[in-house]
Amino acid sequence: MFTTVLTQVIILFILIFLGFTLTKINVFTDKGIKCMTELVLYFVTPCVMIKSFARDFSFSLLKNLLLSFALTFLVHLCFILLSKLLLRSKNIKRQNVLQYGVIFSNCGFMAIPLLQALLGADGVFYGSCYIAAFQAVVWSYGIYLMGGKEAITVKKIFVNPGVIGFALALAVFCIGIPLPKVILEPVSYIASLNTPLPMLIIGYHLANSNVLKGIKDIKLLWSCVLRLFVLPIIAFLLFWVFGLRGTLPLALSICASAPTAAYVTMFAAKFESDTSLSVTMVSLTTLLSIASMPVVITLAETLLR
Repeated sequence: MFTTVLTQVIILFILIFLGFTLTKINVFTDKGIKCMTELVLYFVTPCVMIKSFARDFSFSLLKNLLLSFALTFLVHLCFILLSKLLLRSKNIKRQNVLQYGVIFSNCGFMAIPLLQALLGADGVFYGSCYIAAFQAVVWSYGIYLMGGKEAITVKKIFVNPGVIGFALALAVFCIGIPLPKVILEPVSYIASLNTPLPMLIIGYHLANSNVLKGIKDIKLLWSCVLRLFVLPIIAFLLFWVFGLRGTLPLALSICASAPTAAYVTMFAAKFESDTSLSVTMVSLTTLLSIASMPVVITLAETLLR
């Protein structure tokens, strides 16, 4: 399992390096990357969900889907409590960025390609549940953490790409009527962009960050350890204690093991927080994940299979 995961992570990093290189030679621009990011968020990720949910309905799968959703909320609740306990700073804006970066993983960009390669359609199916619950927490507690309670709205919690995409995918699954080829084929083509585009986007952000600066920041390094090792291990140990085994808990564990979500930079900029720190944390955890993800996922697979 370790070799398989390492191979897949290296493949992703080759794509990241391509994005890094294209940025350095001025092929990618801020405007172009913004458009690519919106394409992934608003179209590619929902299509991945719809494609993975386009399967025969069964109550067993529906039960597992609801269980995945509930477990993801539980995992994020644990992450929130641990981040408050283990990460404190006199600089509140800095503290909020570090806590946000520890709580939220890049489960859409980094985890879905791995789920597809390692666990197939079932892995993506359960991973999509993680992403939907993740989106709800991001647009509620995530906004509260960075912008205060006045920044939260009911619309933001429920009207966002992840939740809408999940709702459409769930409708496709529950109705149980196979999608016609003329619809399913375009959805599949768009979904196939979910591996290359996010990696190119991450490469762009790496090219514009100062990772060396982050290596000298002890509290940032501790935050990276929490995000990449401590919290993912706690997550799959929680599943193991609950007696969960198989693809479902392993898929959720892979989602939890991903590096810091790029959302932290978007929200840091929006709420005038420490944007520079957020970019460095995303970049550093992404680089370090080439070592952390194979280790953590292999450990999870050993316990949960």
